[in-house]
Amino acid sequence: MTEELDDTRTSPTRAAALERVEVIRVAHPSGDVVGDTVMSIRSAAELVEPARQKTSPRSVTDAISAFLPASSAPARAASYSFRVGNRAETVMLDRPARVGREPAVTRISTGVSPRLVRVSSPSNEVSGTHLEVRQVGASVIVTDLRSTNGSVVTQPGSVPRKLRQGESVVVTPGTLVDIGDGNILHILPMQRLG
Repeated sequence: MTEELDDTRTSPTRAAALERVEVIRVAHPSGDVVGDTVMSIRSAAELVEPARQKTSPRSVTDAISAFLPASSAPARAASYSFRVGNRAETVMLDRPARVGREPAVTRISTGVSPRLVRVSSPSNEVSGTHLEVRQVGASVIVTDLRSTNGSVVTQPGSVPRKLRQGESVVVTPGTLVDIGDGNILHILPMQRLG
């Protein structure tokens, strides 16, 4: 290109940030050029190889907090909970919970280890590890863990439904889950963790 025909100028500071310029001709299938030259400019940061573009969780948190107003405090997490029978204490679902006569974790587990909730079962109607209750986002999921006698779920305003072995169902607060021998789980509303 000659100097007088080149009408594009790049400032020295901008030129240092540019790694590559791609020029694409927009043409009709007949071969006639139907549009202007389109330039896509990428900065050096966008062209770094993918392995170097990975960010640590700390830097992601910093990036998100940069968009928040300085006066805003971090929001406290909220969690659903459940109660078994007439027990006074509740079980928070800030991590999964496994309920049963002798609950255990799986031999191969990933992520957070679940809470183990032991219930009484004099007639052995409740399996060792009978049921899992977990919160995923704003939903509560109940999963029958291939129990022998099954689990009966009664959602507010619906008829009782027996889960098949291994079946999962999304439930709402107020749901009752009967796992046998008088052990009924009551899903409670979401509350802030403290």
